[in-house]
Amino acid sequence: MPRPARPQTVPEQQAPRFDLRAGDAAKELAKLAPASIDLVVTDIPYGISLDEWDVLHANTNSALGGRSPAQVRLGAGFQRRGKPINGWSKADLERPREYQTWCQTWAVPMLAALKPGASAFVFAGRRLAHRAIIALEDSGFLLRDLLAWEKPSAHFRAQSLSKLYQRRGLPKAAAQWQGWRLGNLAPRFEPIVWLFKPYIIGGTIADNVLTHGVGAMDADGCQQAGRAPGNLLTFDYEKGERGLHAAQKPVGLLEYLIRLTTRPGQCVLDPFCGSGSTGVAALRLSRRFVGVDADRAQVRAAKKRLAAETPANGVP
Repeated sequence: MPRPARPQTVPEQQAPRFDLRAGDAAKELAKLAPASIDLVVTDIPYGISLDEWDVLHANTNSALGGRSPAQVRLGAGFQRRGKPINGWSKADLERPREYQTWCQTWAVPMLAALKPGASAFVFAGRRLAHRAIIALEDSGFLLRDLLAWEKPSAHFRAQSLSKLYQRRGLPKAAAQWQGWRLGNLAPRFEPIVWLFKPYIIGGTIADNVLTHGVGAMDADGCQQAGRAPGNLLTFDYEKGERGLHAAQKPVGLLEYLIRLTTRPGQCVLDPFCGSGSTGVAALRLSRRFVGVDADRAQVRAAKKRLAAETPANGVP
């Protein structure tokens, strides 16, 4: 009986430059071949209700993005302040735990898709980054470091307590609390969580680099102002780069993370690719790219953006 024909594999150098998929991250990641990804760079939803895609809790008890009873009394100027951290009911206090549960749905298949020793750089919001870290650790990742991207600008939107009291007709309180504000500090940095998939037990990370090609960092190639790479990163946007997505990151920053931990020809994954900035960075550095996003319109726009990128260093 003749042997069945062996399946034809596509050599790495002939693999498509990018693969963009529209769909739920957890479901699409589960379709990837195990241990096929060399690096994850992703800007996950922060769970702070920035937009519809960022509402990741189950409770709908209050007018999210609308007004609380107190805001109704104080006028229309407050109607877009949305739901406060404290929430408007006991159900709101479950939002951090619900966010953690959501993170674990995609962290498990993401771990399976990564090669042993491969890194994952996860942009996570300051308020719930700890929940994302716990979910990723519970899924099998190990935490290597916390990086900080120093943003080029930061708006200080804290509400004037004095003006609030003036509108309430409380002049004495307004004078007493002059200069005080309600809200947050100017958000001058965003955290980047650096995790990695455990390498094979019984070997060393140096053995893992020989076997899987990941686990080390290009320290000489990623110096910062002549100094060894550090965990404080300062990158600005290129001219005309902004405006493609509400949570867009500078391509230069993404290039740095990719260059730090991968080599040309390797594959970068972004499970929440948005406008495709991670893909642009990957292609410019001669890496392959796999991107996923639930917003089909964003995926279509990202495909056009990536198709316009000129292949670098002879990569097809």
